[in-house]
Amino acid sequence: MYIIVGLGNPGKKYMYSKHNVGFDVIDLLAAKHGIKVNRVKFKGAVGMGKIAGQDVMLLKPSTYMNLSGMSVLDAVRYYRIEYDNLLVIYDDADLEPGQIRIRRSGSAGTHNGMKSIIYQLRTEDFPRLRLGIGRPVQSQDLADYVLDRFTKEQRSIIDEAERRAVLAVEAYISDGPETAMGLYNG
Repeated sequence: MYIIVGLGNPGKKYMYSKHNVGFDVIDLLAAKHGIKVNRVKFKGAVGMGKIAGQDVMLLKPSTYMNLSGMSVLDAVRYYRIEYDNLLVIYDDADLEPGQIRIRRSGSAGTHNGMKSIIYQLRTEDFPRLRLGIGRPVQSQDLADYVLDRFTKEQRSIIDEAERRAVLAVEAYISDGPETAMGLYNG
C-alpha cells in the first residue's frame, strides 16, 4: 500500500493558492483514478483506491500546513507502511515555477509542512515530490507569497506541472522512484 499526501491548507480562503499545489495534485489523481477523497480520518480528508494496480490512500491533511505531520504520522502508524511507500507532494519556492523534483529524502528547507512531517516521523528519509512555485519579489514576505494565488500566466504553467506531477506519481508507484526521477526531474 502507498500513502500519497498532498500538502495544503483547508478552506476556501486558501483554494488555488501557491501553498495548495499538493492538494491540487491529489484532486487530479483522485479524479483520474475515480477515488473519492471525502472520508474524514487521520486529521484529514482521505480516499482509498488503486493506482497502477497498487492500493493507495490519498490524504489531504486538514490540520493546516504547520501541523501536517500529525496527520501523516497517524496514517503511517495505522497502516504500518515503510517510508518508501509514503510520497509527500508540496510546493517549493526554491524551484522555478512548473519544475518538479522527486527525491527519496532531504531536508524541509523553508517549508513548514515538511518541517512538521520530519519532526513527527523523526526522519528526513521519505520520498517527496516538490512542485516549483518560484520566489517572491524582493519586497514580498515568503509567508504572504505562498498564500497568494497564481497570476493567469503562472496558473497555466502550474496547471501543466500538476498534470506532470500526476504522471510522476503514477510512474513512482508503477515503475519505482529511479524511473520516476529519470523521467520527471528537470
